[in-house]
Amino acid sequence: MDTKTAIVTGASSGIGLALARALLDRGYAVIGNARTLSRLKEASDALGSPERFVPVDGDIGRPEVGKRLFEAALDRFGHVDVLVNNAGVFIAKPTTDYDVDDVEQMIGTNLKGFVYPSQQAARHMAERGSGSIINITASLASLPQAAVPALLAVLIKGGIDHATRALALELAPKGVRVNAIAPGVIDTPMHTPATHEFLKTLSPMKRIGTVGEVVAAALHLLDAEFTTGVVLPVDGGAATGRW
Repeated sequence: MDTKTAIVTGASSGIGLALARALLDRGYAVIGNARTLSRLKEASDALGSPERFVPVDGDIGRPEVGKRLFEAALDRFGHVDVLVNNAGVFIAKPTTDYDVDDVEQMIGTNLKGFVYPSQQAARHMAERGSGSIINITASLASLPQAAVPALLAVLIKGGIDHATRALALELAPKGVRVNAIAPGVIDTPMHTPATHEFLKTLSPMKRIGTVGEVVAAALHLLDAEFTTGVVLPVDGGAATGRW
């Protein structure tokens, strides 16, 4: 039986590292991307499956990096079953405070880092007649909060929520499913412990989510073979409404 293969962007820490570990535990081979090879080496050591974890470094916002991820998967394992577009940066500040570097960084990583790998996946998976794409977006895009001004995150992640539905419709006749997970505040290195008490106030459950809870949602979407075009919040109810 062929080894199932997944590509995970932003795989060196946080949600991406946890997703890579969960997929390896399920028997997948994982092609992991991060900006630097040193970060991926640390991830590989932590994961402990060097024969099934293939590091591909580079800026995911560059089209050639998305292409190299798929080339690495095809050269080593012959196919790609799953793409997780996880790489992202989150910059929250008042709209007038965003500078040019902020804009370019978020467009590069969050938007281009979704488009280019998804193009590769759409081409490859449609030809095979099967596959699953999972996009990691943000709960805040569905229900912005005055306490967290984040125009660029809402703009880009909200767009990817809608793009998830559009791509799902486009690829459904080819046997390819496209879904998204919209996390709320998750306990990752992105958030320092000093901010946790404030962050707990950003959902009606009054706590921070765990990477394991995001992983559980991703595994559900992988198993849910009649589900496509869904944006699944993992946010303690934050996007449900006012509380």
